[in-house]
Order: sequence, then C-alpha cells, then structure tokens
Amino acid sequence: MDSSEHAALVALVEKMPAFPKSVQRVVQLTSNIDVSAKEIVQVIEYDPVLTVKILKVINSAFYGLSQKINSVQRAVVHIGLNTVKNLAMSVAAMGMLKTSNKANFSATAFLLHALTTAAISRKLAERAGLSQQECSDCFVAGLLHDFGKVVFAEFMPERFKLALAKSREDNVSLHLTELEFIGINHIEAGTLLAEKWGLSELLIEAIRHHHGQPVNAFGECLFAANQISKRLHFGDGGNPVVEALPDTIVNRFGMPLEALIEELGDLSGMVKEAELFIKP
Repeated sequence: MDSSEHAALVALVEKMPAFPKSVQRVVQLTSNIDVSAKEIVQVIEYDPVLTVKILKVINSAFYGLSQKINSVQRAVVHIGLNTVKNLAMSVAAMGMLKTSNKANFSATAFLLHALTTAAISRKLAERAGLSQQECSDCFVAGLLHDFGKVVFAEFMPERFKLALAKSREDNVSLHLTELEFIGINHIEAGTLLAEKWGLSELLIEAIRHHHGQPVNAFGECLFAANQISKRLHFGDGGNPVVEALPDTIVNRFGMPLEALIEELGDLSGMVKEAELFIKP
C-alpha cells in the first residue's frame, strides 16, 4: 500500500462513528495501569444498554462460560478487566453496522459469521491450551476480524459491491477483489481500526494475518475458526473461499480442516444462540 492509498484508508477509518461516551471512557481508563476495576465497573454500569449487551454476550452459549454472570463486577472477577473492556468495544462496534447499505452487504449474515467465528476461535484456543485471557481475546478477535468490511460497506458501497460480486462469481477471495476495485482491502482497514481503537498487539496481529500465515497459536485459532465458519456456511462475511489450513495449523491440532470440524461436533446450538443474539 503506497502513501496515497494509506492516506485514503486513514481518511475512511476516521469517518467511522465514535464509540459511545461510556466505551470511550472505559478505553481511556484502561490505558492507565493504575486504574481500579471499581472505576471501570462504575462507568459500564452507568450505561444500562452497554451493561445488558456485555452480560448477554458473556452468558450466551456461544461464549461458553460454565456459570451465569449477573453483574459487570462479577464479569471482571471471572474473565478479567481487559476482556470486559474488549467486549465493551466489540458490542459497541457491532452496533455501528447498519441493517441496510448500498453495497447490499447483509448485516445479519455478517454478524452471524463474526459471532460463530468468535465462538469457534475461543473453542480452538481452549483446545490449544492457551490461557484464559488469550481464549477470551480469541473470541474478541473473531468478532472483529472482518470489521474492515464495514468501513467499505458504509463509505465505499459501490466499489465494495463490485468486489463482492466478483468474489462470488469467480470464487476468488474477497480481499483480492477488494484490491482490484478499491485499491486496499478489509485486512488493511481492519488493522487500522484495531490500532485506532487501541487493541492489544496480539489482537492487531491476528487481524492483520487472518488471511495470511498466522504468526502464533492465537492467530492460528482465528484463521482456522474463520475457515470453519465459512465451510459450514454460518452466516456470510462476503468471502466464498475456504482456505486450506497451513501446515502449522494442521500440526497444531493434529488434523486437517474436515477432521477438525468433525472433532468439534454439533455446533447447531451455538448457531441458534448467535441468531437469537442478533435479533433486536
């Protein structure tokens, strides 16, 4: 990406709506290493809509906790302050996606793909023996990995519509047709958004490499989850191509894609829960 393309991308990302004040305040507070959990909890609890959405995600079957969490304070105890912050940002980001756009990019299908990728990514992270924090961050990475597409659907709908159509017609990966029609792709846009939002380097790198060669176990879980969600037709992120798992991921889980899908078992309950979550 040359300097002019980068400048155009930055201008697009800057057009994205700001987070609600409560989320902005959470992000601001958590940038201070000395902040207390009590301060974060108070900010979130003063926003009842945000509180409900965070607890709805945490208590959903697709998130996968074994016990019900009834308050933000309990959430901080069980899944950590950083995870609560990331979930606050994620649910706020999901709310930015309009139900209709000129690109004819389905918000419902996109969110279903994002939620199922998130849930599967978390399952794979647990299977890979990652820490509880990393497992929770894998869920967030799954939610946000394709969010650069929202930038295109909102601000470059005509060109994004052409990229979507060619991707479907020629069975070519969407990030390649985006380069053809837009000059930049959703990976670059999503990475820039993640940096703007102050996500951790681990999350930024996972988003940056979710169509390339993952750089660590965290990224490998996201890459595999994305392919599984596409292979099983859970929602639709606009990309019809299911990519083969690199050897590092096959070695990580000891099996190729189809065997890994079979090993995960019946995921229909997770999908139904995600569909319920998406409904207003």
